[in-house]
Amino acid sequence: MRTLYRDAALADGRSPVLTHGQAILVVDGRIEYLGPDDGAPDPGDARVIDAGGSTIVPGMVDAHSHVTLPGGSHWIERIGDDTAALLEVAEHNGDLMARSGTRWARDVGSPRRIHDHRERALALPVRDRWHGRRDRPYIRAAGTWITKEGTLPPQVSVEAADADALVAAVRRELDEGADLVKLYLDGPDADTSPWTSGEVARAVAAATDRGAVATAHATQLAGARAAVEGGVACIEHGTRLDPDLAALMATRGTFVVPTLTVFASWETFGSTTRLERFTGEGSAERLSERRTAAFESVRLAKEAGVRIAAGTDFGGGSARANQMPWEVGQLVDAGLEPWEALAAATWVGGDLLGEPDAGRIREGGPADFFLVHGNPLEEPSALWRVWQNG
Repeated sequence: MRTLYRDAALADGRSPVLTHGQAILVVDGRIEYLGPDDGAPDPGDARVIDAGGSTIVPGMVDAHSHVTLPGGSHWIERIGDDTAALLEVAEHNGDLMARSGTRWARDVGSPRRIHDHRERALALPVRDRWHGRRDRPYIRAAGTWITKEGTLPPQVSVEAADADALVAAVRRELDEGADLVKLYLDGPDADTSPWTSGEVARAVAAATDRGAVATAHATQLAGARAAVEGGVACIEHGTRLDPDLAALMATRGTFVVPTLTVFASWETFGSTTRLERFTGEGSAERLSERRTAAFESVRLAKEAGVRIAAGTDFGGGSARANQMPWEVGQLVDAGLEPWEALAAATWVGGDLLGEPDAGRIREGGPADFFLVHGNPLEEPSALWRVWQNG
């Protein structure tokens, strides 16, 4: 199949300005031509789409997602749903992502379930089921959260009592097919990491030995510091960074995925009781303080040169699977320029995944792009106005 898109603008997350008058020729799902419209090849029998007035955007990368979970204010309760229910949720989420321009998702935690006579993190068979489908995103999955014993309910995590058990848990997740591993570095004492930097380093080495990386959930400074010093590839959330840690992350090449949409989505809960029940926050004032700290962490990360990737935390929070534009807008509110926020949602996320085609448009690459109306380099909300997928 041949399709020629004519006379569109291009926003690739590399420049603060649009490139106008562009054409893309897609042949059998690959980009054969990308360049000025007046230099486009003879379309021949290609379907020609007049894309004038629209903007071409690379397929987005949701770098922090939970594809088997529904989101909404009851997301914690829904983790306990049965296998069939969670698989149905995943299909709905996959459809939402594909339709809204998200072509890649990095799943950083899914419940363990028995599926096809085998128990493992449920995002793994979903990933395999979606492989090669144009109506679903590509998935890279971390398996299940790995926690220090007693940190999270055992039904939603893999627990480890000590460093030897931590290493064994990492190896088991990878043996079961995980693409990366997710360590949980928050603890009951905000000033103490549940794992030391040395213990994290052992887990990271175990993952590296299998050709994988480790990432770390860390909303507290102590856990984030231990994770970075231990060599993780990325800090998830990172809501309590300080200048010294941001500088260390920049030096080591550690990414951060701020997931700011979580805080914005909580604002609709409507009561202190619901905030406490579903977010652990005792008041709207406490929530506001956490959000302010998260925005300050983004500012510190940007100032230090930390690589920032965009992720919604849908499913693991109350956001939904088609809300990447919300995260882009939140990053702009936190201090990124619109083109930097778009980069975070596209090719920087691809770099975090280690996928050279993710979040990029290039000749010879896959036709993973979408078209919107408006200029996302000036108005991030334009990303909500999806007109067509490539």
